[in-house]
Amino acid sequence: MTGLQYVLLVLAVFVVIFPPYVVFVNAFKKKDEFGSSGPFTLPESFLNFENFRIVFERAHMDQAFLNTFIIITVSLAGNVVLGTMVAYAIGRFHFRGKSMIMGAFLAATIIPTITTQVAVFSIIQSLHLFNTLYAPIILYIGADVVQIYIYMQFIKNIPYELDESAMIDGASLVRIYWNMIFPLLSPATATLVILKTINIYNDLYIPYLYMPKSQLGVVSTSIMRFAGINQAEWNYICAAILIIMIPTVILYLLLQKYIFSGVTSGAVKS
Repeated sequence: MTGLQYVLLVLAVFVVIFPPYVVFVNAFKKKDEFGSSGPFTLPESFLNFENFRIVFERAHMDQAFLNTFIIITVSLAGNVVLGTMVAYAIGRFHFRGKSMIMGAFLAATIIPTITTQVAVFSIIQSLHLFNTLYAPIILYIGADVVQIYIYMQFIKNIPYELDESAMIDGASLVRIYWNMIFPLLSPATATLVILKTINIYNDLYIPYLYMPKSQLGVVSTSIMRFAGINQAEWNYICAAILIIMIPTVILYLLLQKYIFSGVTSGAVKS
């Protein structure tokens, strides 16, 4: 049984490592070398950085990274503020219609996103947000309710006696939220920031649909500059993918402990 487990682990490692390996070795190949060699063979030299220079020039990667940074920063700020406020109101107070609101949030997570895209696209156009950075920002802030459930799990573990003692001292609800609840939600906020950053950074669908203008390209859509209808420049595509992968790999390696601790600690009551 132990031998079978090791075999399965080796296969799992191979499945995970194999695609990045193919991308890495082909990112350093010249165009003629890529056509004459196999996709799994090593390049003639790992010092060929010409592909990366061409990718930065033709795909305007500097502008793509800037647009991506703006979208991620504003979207995360909106998600954190709105998510904590909604979770605080729902998790701390009892009011008429609370169950209906929770049911609406649950229904939003069940409905497939693709089925609502025609209506969402019409709304974005009517608001004159098409081909602007505001379109993905609004969609990333309002279309995901997962952060509300993450924050609510943490709020349930915060003793309500803290709120009562603050009220006795004359603190308002806004001050209780900002000075007490919000700082205690920092583990959930760290988890949300990491997950949302990776999700927005890798998303191709929303930027491609709502920002087709080339000047508004992001890192995920920049790869499409090297793919046509009948052919694709795979050595440049691999170089672009490698450039895009580096920030996410570094982010995940540095902050992976916060991802796991944030998800698990919110699901277990103390």
